[in-house]
Amino acid sequence: MFMTGKTAKNTVEFSEFEKYENEIVTIKGTIHNIRMMSDFAFIILRTARETVQCVYAESFSDYRLAEDVKEECAAKITGKVVAGETRDGSKRYELQIHNIELLSHPAEIPPVVITKKQVNCDLSTKLDYRPVTLRNPKERAIFKLQEGIQRGFREFLSKEGFTEIHSPKINFAGAEGGTNVFKLDYFGKQVYLAQSPQLYKQAMVAVYERVFEIAPVFRAEHHDTSRHLNEYISMDLEMGFIESFEDIMEMETGLLKYIMQLLKTEYKNEVELLHVDIPEITEIPVLKFMEAKEILMKKFKYQPTDMKDFDPAEEEMLGKYAKKQFNSDFIFITHYPSKKRPFYTMDDPEDPEYTLSFDLLFRGLEITSGGQRVHDYNAQVAKMEKLGMNPEEFATYLMLHKYGAPPHGGLGLGLERLTMHLLGAKNVREATMFPRDINRVSP
Repeated sequence: MFMTGKTAKNTVEFSEFEKYENEIVTIKGTIHNIRMMSDFAFIILRTARETVQCVYAESFSDYRLAEDVKEECAAKITGKVVAGETRDGSKRYELQIHNIELLSHPAEIPPVVITKKQVNCDLSTKLDYRPVTLRNPKERAIFKLQEGIQRGFREFLSKEGFTEIHSPKINFAGAEGGTNVFKLDYFGKQVYLAQSPQLYKQAMVAVYERVFEIAPVFRAEHHDTSRHLNEYISMDLEMGFIESFEDIMEMETGLLKYIMQLLKTEYKNEVELLHVDIPEITEIPVLKFMEAKEILMKKFKYQPTDMKDFDPAEEEMLGKYAKKQFNSDFIFITHYPSKKRPFYTMDDPEDPEYTLSFDLLFRGLEITSGGQRVHDYNAQVAKMEKLGMNPEEFATYLMLHKYGAPPHGGLGLGLERLTMHLLGAKNVREATMFPRDINRVSP
């Protein structure tokens, strides 16, 4: 026996029904719902991306519906493709059942009802039974849409000359230099789960010039909020030979345009099912940190308690300001105070109290942090020492600087946060397939 790489196809997809109208075909999937009527039945088949309406009646064939045909049975259904007319005059295809071949049977009835339009239970229950609740068409559409975001990120950057990398998640030190890292016993040594691919993607700028990564990162923070996780997917990029940190903001603007257009076209079914409001992006406004603070104080009569960062209420107000003033769902905030940015962030030469950095807010929620990095060896060592860090502990990281690095910068974009806000969800866990937080490590 030899494998040729060719997979025999003996079933069709629902998307192909149009070309098989009035023909007999076989389709495979899971029986999602059975609705028995007086002399016929609707059997809804759940396929990888769609649900297909199949109709059983004794007049269609000699096949008789067996008692063991149950919801959540995997099945092959053979029947005739017929077209009906929807309210808007378009065709809607269904299958008149001629035979059902069952491939598996569930041992028990699912504990949560997934056949309704929405899974009607509290979030905790929804997450407890995630392998089941994700079978609901709306629930699974969330993560198909999320696939589209990642696909757009990868496609756009690949076209822009970026190389995809994979950095280690077990590290000798925390990338941010802080204490919010998960510590591990690694064969007798203390190591840490990666907070970020930051130090590695910087190293690879000197190799490939432009790099990106889509991977999990870990934050050992004791928060229990609707917008934080202890493990999340970060979409990172780093680019060399930049003229300014504004080059990174321009790249992200083009990237987001591409992603949103891809969602509109390639993920139209999911967008419509979830009623997603895809933002129109022509250009994204930019404000400096202190300009934004002044707007909050003057226009919103808000007195900030922290002049080094924004709290959630301030971010929300800035989102409203961007929408009203610029008709934009996004706004860049630049020049964050040096005390609130990591050690590798370049200070503004014109005012070292501030940095050449930015955050991107989307509808009042921060989804991106980025900026220009320190690339000079002496400057980086000096900044570390100023912050009370020991450069010797970062000797491998400083190889980048010691042996020459181009001017560079990058960003990290939170996948779950972006998905959450696109959906208009209230909790980031709704946009996380299997969330990990201070209370949850299963399923």
